[in-house]
Order: sequence, then C-alpha cells, then structure tokens
Amino acid sequence: MGVSVTYWRRLGETWHVSPRSKVTGLVLSVLITTLFICMVFVCMPDHVATVGRIQVLESQVNLNSLHVRSLERSAENVWSFTVTDRHRSPSSSKAYEKRTAVPRTAPHRKLCQLAPNERFDCARDRALSRAECEGRGCCYVPVRRDGLYGGPPWCFYPPSYPGYKMGPLSPSPRGQVVTLTRPMPSYLPRDISTLQLEVMAETEGRLHLTLKDPASARYEVPLSVTRSRTNPSAPDALYSVEFHPDPFGFIVRRRSNSRVLVNTTVAPLLFADQYLQLSTSLPSSLLSGLGEHYTPLTLDLNWTSVTLWNQDMAPHEGDGQAHGVFLLNSNAVEVALQPTPALTWVSIGGILDLYILLGPDPQSVVQQYHQVIGYPMMPPYWSLGFHLCRWGYPTTNATRAVAQRMRRAGFPLDVQWNDLDYADKRRVFTFDPKRFGDLPEMVEELHREGMKYVLILDPGISSTSPPGSYKPFDEGLRRGVFIKNANGQPLIGKVWPGPTAFPDFTNPETRSWWEENIRNFHGRVPVDGLWIDMNEPASFVQGSLDGCPDTDLESPPYVPGQAAGWTS
Repeated sequence: MGVSVTYWRRLGETWHVSPRSKVTGLVLSVLITTLFICMVFVCMPDHVATVGRIQVLESQVNLNSLHVRSLERSAENVWSFTVTDRHRSPSSSKAYEKRTAVPRTAPHRKLCQLAPNERFDCARDRALSRAECEGRGCCYVPVRRDGLYGGPPWCFYPPSYPGYKMGPLSPSPRGQVVTLTRPMPSYLPRDISTLQLEVMAETEGRLHLTLKDPASARYEVPLSVTRSRTNPSAPDALYSVEFHPDPFGFIVRRRSNSRVLVNTTVAPLLFADQYLQLSTSLPSSLLSGLGEHYTPLTLDLNWTSVTLWNQDMAPHEGDGQAHGVFLLNSNAVEVALQPTPALTWVSIGGILDLYILLGPDPQSVVQQYHQVIGYPMMPPYWSLGFHLCRWGYPTTNATRAVAQRMRRAGFPLDVQWNDLDYADKRRVFTFDPKRFGDLPEMVEELHREGMKYVLILDPGISSTSPPGSYKPFDEGLRRGVFIKNANGQPLIGKVWPGPTAFPDFTNPETRSWWEENIRNFHGRVPVDGLWIDMNEPASFVQGSLDGCPDTDLESPPYVPGQAAGWTS
C-alpha cells in the first residue's frame, strides 16, 4: 500500500530568451535555467494524506511482487509513452535519419510477447514503420488505440535489448567509480559509448550517483553540496546498493526492510549527446503533483506525458516510511507516465545526477533535500499579510484610490502592488513621467499608512531606445552582460517593450550590473519588494527576431512534448 507525491524545484531565478523556441531557448536553458526534480516518496497509514499542498490517495499496488518480478525478469517490466511526429520539426527529420546508427536485427518473436502495459517506447522521437522499428532492434506489435495519440506503444524494447556493460568498481576520492561501456551503438545520433558512474555515500541517509561522459565535459548545475561521506557498508547507513552488470542497472534498497526504493533495471539506459533517458519503477499508481500544468488532482498514468523545466511529483512506501529521489538537471525534461506503474525521465542534455534521500520519514526527506539544495531565506513578516495587485492600474491616482477604498471599507490591506503599467514604454527600471510621475511620493504615502509597496520587474531589457537614453541597456551592452547569438551579438527576442535583450545571469558581471540597476532604482523609488516576472523564461517569438539557425543545437534529435508548436 502506498501514496505518492513528487516535488520539482528550481534553484535561483535565472532567465533566457524563450522556453518555447526550438532550441535556442533549450540550449540557453542549459546555461541559465536551473531545474531540479525532487521525487519524494511518502506513505501514510491513513487512506488520504497531505504532503505540503499535494494530496495523495492510498495505493493498491503490491510493491514487493512488482519489484521482485522486475529483478527476476530484468528489463521485461518496461514502461512507455508514445510520442509522434509532433515532437520533431519537419526540417530536421531527414538530418536525424542520417545521424542514426546502423540497423540491428529484429528481436525474436518470443521476446516481444510483453503485456501492453509493460512496453517501453522505442519510438519516442517519431512514428516508425515496422521495418524502421525492427531496424532499431525493437519489437513491433500493433495494438488498438482509443484515440490518435497515447496508449501502449507499437514499437518497444525487448527484454534482451543490449545496453551498457558494467566494469569493476574501484575507489575514488568521493566514493566508488565504475566504467560503463556499450559494445553496440544505440540508434541515437552521437551516442556516447563509454560512461562513468560515480557512487557517493554522502551521509547515512543520502546516496549520490552521477552518470557522465568521462571523455568530454558536459554542463553540470553548479550546486555546492556539503559532503559528509559515509561508508556505504557501515551499519548506520540506511541503504544498500545493488548493480545489474549486463545490461547495466542499479537497485537501491532500504536496509532495514530490504524494500526496493529505486530500480532502474526495468528499462534500457540511453545516453547520447542530446538525449538522456533513465527509468525507474513506481511504487504507486496514484500520483499527484507536477505543478504548473492544468490536470486533475490525481495524475493520469494512462500513457501520458508532462514537459517541464520546474515541477513536482512523488510515489511512496507502505509502512509510514518515506524516501526521495532528486534528479538535478537544468535542461528541458519530459516525464512519461504509464500504468505499469512507471516513470521515465528524458533530458536533452547535461548529465544524470541523482540524489537518493532515505528519510526515513517525510520530515527527514525534506530536511535531506534542503541539505542538498540549500535553505531558503526567511521571508519578511509583512510579506505574510494581505496583498492587492492586478494589471490595469493606469496611474498613481488610480492606485491610491484602490488602497483608500480598501481602508474605508475596513478591509485589511498590508501591501499594494503595481504591474508594468508604471513603466515608461514598459521598460524596467523606469517609471512613466506623466501617469506615474509622482510614484516616489505615492510610495512614501503608503509607508506613512503603515503599508508596504511592491513593483513588477522583468528581466528583459528594451533594446530599441536611442543610444544614451536608456542606461540599463547602454551599460549592459558595454559590459557584455547579454546573452549572445551564434555571431557574438546580443540575441534579441520580444517581450512587453518590444525587441528585448536578455541578461546572462551565469556571468558574474551580469549580477553586478543587475544589482547596480536595482540599487539605483530603489534610490529613486523606495519599494519594499520586487515581483520577478517573465523569467520562466519567456519571449513572444521562437528563438529570436531572426529565427533559429538550422543546426543540431537548434534542432536536436528529440524535443520534449510540445503544444501548438511550442515547447509546453
């Protein structure tokens, strides 16, 4: 029995041009958008439990039989989600075909007799014919579907699908390290045939595993973590680790009861330059979370998929204990859910960086999670009061009138806000000289009434003002703080003020420039807080005003789920 919830978090506030661009946004997100995915597995003895703001229901899944069967049959318990041509741009399909590996031999028919719910999709990138599917060494068995999309995949991995082979473990400065080799390339372009797995027993309740390319540096989220290493075989460690050497997979158990917490042997590990895939079985079929998407409270595991940069989710155990799995990756990520129950992460870059948090209770999981990512700042007391905000307060007088009406009505109002109406030509770090010319005076009036004041602040900087007339852009250009295109010039997107440049917050000079602008503006308008908006990141055009070059970076072999041509 169990319940499940998952948490996804982002580190810091960073921006890039467009979350919806084909890949200019996706590539830039590797540099300046930090994503974490924290799966917190929680089980309560009650039939309904609440973790944070996520409600979860008791599961009826027999976890022990599921995990034992997975171990006995290796990769037979597979999961899948069908993704059709909508995940590929037509212009890049032919180029993708040229980059794929040499065709394989079709698997024996007996290996393809998997139940539909146990199938793991071998055609996530596009729809395949039988010949194309079998050319990848995968099974092709059509099934009836209720709709155009979704349902069990027709093209799926057989249990014997070849993967990485594990070499001997050897000591490393931080734990143990092992080399993984793939004797036969996968069907992915620029497949990475040699990987390095490092296993770090950082504390008695935290296990850290990384999978990366030892021959080439790849982007890793710059997260500083305090490491208090523990011997993984020590009696006080809450976990044990098992490895499946061929094809490679690992299993993490809770030492006290041998329960399987993570089992990646259920599906093949794939690792190419722009495609990383890792799967693990789920202990519950009742999931809720994955925020910032319009879904029912309980997520649909009937072959669904969610695309994200920052979101939430988590399954759990059946005896009141809890554990968590934290995937640290800043690229665009897709999460595929299926009724096995199972979950698959797919990322288009970076490395696979996993933290397994042993709890053993929900509170301990949260504490262990924050020990990894850092602790939040304590919010000011006034921020817990009543706030009022909307788009459409056209002047300072209109804003004053709203606050006055609230006071006359006896309604408690602690903080008044203004949206971008206040800005001169919608440019940040300015205020309209006519409609909001007395903005500093209005803020002081609110302060005298015992109130606080908050303004919106977007990261996009208008790029069309005459030289010398808009200091944030002029200084930013001089100091080289903006994201650049392939030609080394500022990449220009479009937001509220029109053509817009975007700060590169991975650059220390950008942070100094940003702080100076805030300090100078605060010297004129004594705001109490700033509302950071349009930092998902967001732009109104795909990539840039000049479009996107036709390159592998702009058109990767796989793009996570899209809606109406935009990355969702």
